[in-house]
Amino acid sequence: MKGFGQYMIFLGSLVVRRESFKTYYRLVMEESVLIGVKSIGLVALVATFIGAVTTVQTAYNLVSPLIPRYMIANVVREMTVLELAPTIMAIIYAGKVGSSMAGGLGTMRITEQIDALEVMGINSASYLVLPKIVASLLMYPLLVIVAGACALFGGYLVATISGMVTPTDYAYGLRFYFDSYAITFALIKSFVFAFLISSISSFKGYFTQGGALEVGIATTAAVTASIIAVLLSDYLLAQLLYVR
Repeated sequence: MKGFGQYMIFLGSLVVRRESFKTYYRLVMEESVLIGVKSIGLVALVATFIGAVTTVQTAYNLVSPLIPRYMIANVVREMTVLELAPTIMAIIYAGKVGSSMAGGLGTMRITEQIDALEVMGINSASYLVLPKIVASLLMYPLLVIVAGACALFGGYLVATISGMVTPTDYAYGLRFYFDSYAITFALIKSFVFAFLISSISSFKGYFTQGGALEVGIATTAAVTASIIAVLLSDYLLAQLLYVR
């Protein structure tokens, strides 16, 4: 509970003694490039293979002749939109971006760069952390959209090249009984996950104490705590917003 209270106080400190809008705009754009643009390749690669593997596994298990082949694409669509794109990508995002945030802030803490900002009268938490959170909120939902498209495309390639599903059946399965709220739900989850990962990782890195060894420990703790928070929030959001 002590750690949670410190985390809430840390979040409150982000919105006081703020810098100018121009300063935050520049910082957010820089963080957006680091967080979003430089993660597109990894996200697209992982999502494409996840979609391909999901398609193969679904086709292998749907062996009944009573089940039409287009249902393979339908199952892949539901799994991709509801879980694979937002949640699995969040775990990868925590490992890549969250660890980078924690490690960067931890290094700044042990080299006294954060203390130097405080001496100059700058709210170091707001200056360093708030742009990371805002950039994460802007970029991670876009990465989820890219991941979803790549996963469905990967499934299409495997299904059509292997002959498991015809292109027409795959396209029909993607559109069959489509509930647009699934997209809304996935984007809501992506915003929540983006906030949790960026804020928890920044919190762990910002309060690092010690030396280089402690930076590594803080980075590991940031990734672990972020993944646990993502999985818990995934369950809670499903219960609150999707289960009817």
